[in-house]
Amino acid sequence: MTQPQDFSSFIGTRAVSQQHSFDIDTLSAWLEKNLDGFKGPLTVEMFKGGQSNPTYKLLTPSRNYVMRAKPGPVAKLLPSAHAVEREYKVMKGLAGTDVPVPQMHCLCEDESIIGRAFYVMECMEGRVLWDQSLPGFSNAERGAYYDEMNRVIAALHTVDFAARGLADFGKPGNYFERQIGRWSKQYKASADGAGELSQPIDAMERLIDWLPTHMPATARDESKVSIVHGDYRLDNVMFHATEPRIVAVLDWELSTLGHPLADFSYHCMSWHMPPTTGRGIGGVDVASLGIPTERQYIARYCERTGIS
Repeated sequence: MTQPQDFSSFIGTRAVSQQHSFDIDTLSAWLEKNLDGFKGPLTVEMFKGGQSNPTYKLLTPSRNYVMRAKPGPVAKLLPSAHAVEREYKVMKGLAGTDVPVPQMHCLCEDESIIGRAFYVMECMEGRVLWDQSLPGFSNAERGAYYDEMNRVIAALHTVDFAARGLADFGKPGNYFERQIGRWSKQYKASADGAGELSQPIDAMERLIDWLPTHMPATARDESKVSIVHGDYRLDNVMFHATEPRIVAVLDWELSTLGHPLADFSYHCMSWHMPPTTGRGIGGVDVASLGIPTERQYIARYCERTGIS
């Protein structure tokens, strides 16, 4: 039996850090002009956790909102990183499908407002579950929560993205090659040897050489294209406060058009990672907890998507 982990550093809000602060009055003035029904005074808090795109809770007397922003101006960021405008676009496109997303309110790409691009969306009510073994639930409840996660990722991979205005959301074809190339470039841009945390990693250098020459033929199947989330896992969805029902899929920063099995395989890594590494369930006796085995989970996904 694994020991319960402490997730308090990820839960709730805190004061806005100096690094991610901005002029609240300027933001409030912009929102009054661009967000229907907005009326101050505005108070801002910052959600805890390690989001690469800072996430803020905007509080007003009548309604709360959530704002996602780039961590700084584009000139100081890695190319194509922290693309909040893409998050906004994909969630707006998915509204009304079987993939639950918050309502998008407004997007601002003008960095002169608060020094970085941002968007504002609905503040959803519900709960985020951090421990993938789901302590405190019955076996039947655990099974229901996992089946709901399975339902939603299957729904995402079967959305008619062209009909949702997302045909241009990613480049067609060569998804695995593009992903390997992109992350290799991002790694090399970060591992420039300039500081203690930017030294090259030998294992990464070998992996970058190995991956392109070891892709299976199925990875080159260009007939399978869908919206991919890129980081779909238990703590990137919000469940209803009391029901095993997802009310919002969150953190779409890595989303694009790509191979659905790449997205699903990443999601299934949870069955291989131990609880102390990446909050996985590797090594956990899932059957005794009512959680499906990876094989069972894959079979249910294939039933829902028609992928064999």
